[in-house]
Amino acid sequence: MTRSLHDAPAKGDDVAVVAAELEREGPLATLAWAFGEFGDGLAIATGFGAEGVALVDMAVRVEPRPNVFFIDTGFLFPETHELRRRLEARYRIEIRAVEPELTPQQQEDVFGARLWAFDPDFCCSLRKVDPLDAHLEGYAAWVTAIRRDQTAARATARVVEPDTRRAIVKVNPLVAWSRDDVWAYIRANDVPYNALHDRGYPSVGCTHCTRAVRPGEHERAGRWSGFEKTECGLHLPTEKP
Repeated sequence: MTRSLHDAPAKGDDVAVVAAELEREGPLATLAWAFGEFGDGLAIATGFGAEGVALVDMAVRVEPRPNVFFIDTGFLFPETHELRRRLEARYRIEIRAVEPELTPQQQEDVFGARLWAFDPDFCCSLRKVDPLDAHLEGYAAWVTAIRRDQTAARATARVVEPDTRRAIVKVNPLVAWSRDDVWAYIRANDVPYNALHDRGYPSVGCTHCTRAVRPGEHERAGRWSGFEKTECGLHLPTEKP
């Protein structure tokens, strides 16, 4: 690599060049580049889905003590918390919990019961997006486990792109992979995964807004079922240079 992305949000040409090169080289090369480029300024996000655990496994192969975090909304499945403990034990790392400003009870006191049932966008903003924004302050880049084929909003995502909302760099090592690619990696490397995946939950979020999918449904059909909503807001498309 001959160009730097330390100022990537303002240097679109660098973003395009690096993204094109890393797309060809694959996820492990992308993570190696990101660790080398940003060092302690790199944060890795996981939601403990299939992609998220594959990402953790890859990250540890490149950097034994990566900075990994997750958004603990207060509404995660017990199986998700159990997976966190299994991953920490397996890889001997800490996966830091980032929490919303309001506890679930405080949110109910302020905004009413079952906010997710009548305004899921606002609930996601309070419990996911705002905590992420606050946590990423001071970081140079963050790594996600999104894939292009998951939702329409992610279809144009690049391996490396400016996150203009947060004025940092966003790195998406798995963006070109398919669901089959992810599961092939998990099986080949015996990566721990969420027990809910074996019970009809290909995508796992909060308890109130996630259900098992039916035969023939899209893998994310169980998220915010009954709403047109497909994104929590963490991965809305970033502005392209």
